[in-house]
Amino acid sequence: MTEREKDIIENECLTRRRSLLRLAGIAAAAGGGAAWRLESADAAGSGPRAVSSGLVACVLTPELTEGPYYVAGEKLRRNITEGKPGTPLLLGLTVLNASTCKPVRNAAVEIWHCDALGVYSGAVAGSPGTNFLRGVQKTNASGVATFQTLYPGWYRGRAVHIHVKVHVGGSVVHTGQLFFPAAVTNAVYQKAPYSGHGTTPDTLNADDSIFRNGGNKGMLALKKTATGYGGSIRMGVHVS
Repeated sequence: MTEREKDIIENECLTRRRSLLRLAGIAAAAGGGAAWRLESADAAGSGPRAVSSGLVACVLTPELTEGPYYVAGEKLRRNITEGKPGTPLLLGLTVLNASTCKPVRNAAVEIWHCDALGVYSGAVAGSPGTNFLRGVQKTNASGVATFQTLYPGWYRGRAVHIHVKVHVGGSVVHTGQLFFPAAVTNAVYQKAPYSGHGTTPDTLNADDSIFRNGGNKGMLALKKTATGYGGSIRMGVHVS
């Protein structure tokens, strides 16, 4: 092979690589949750190589069903436990602009989930006049909304999860669900009050139809604390 032929092949490879990277960047900014579906033949780690290498810094958070137990107009508050028993869980939920990767300040983040025995509050769940484990927080300058809550229990047919909804400028920009690593769940459920309901959920993450539709992108990063667990996740959303 001549030197000229080698140069032509190298240029073609470089051109193709630039095109792939450009397409990855476009996918990361696309609407409808397309960015998180980005796949790559040379993916590294747990995500596409373009993301894990920093070439694409932010991806959209997948949209997942709201579920049947949503109640609008919940209170603005950090502590949502309402005296319910369970393992403390301190959540730090970060909202980012998926197009710019910058924190979104003053976004209203609301969460709701069942208690240690798998029961939801609110009239829609058959417990009128209650609002335990529901609440809203505004994100700070770093885009973080903090909640004091409890590790959720489980109920039939669903993996362990927390519902989340994000509002920016009065519009809903994200509806999703947050999931938990099985190893941590199994450890938490060995103790009361969870153990009284059953030490193993009847539906694992891999068997949950909603988790299979993108829930792995909603997996919380958990860290053991002196009293319970701390959980965090970054949620990329389109703000306009």
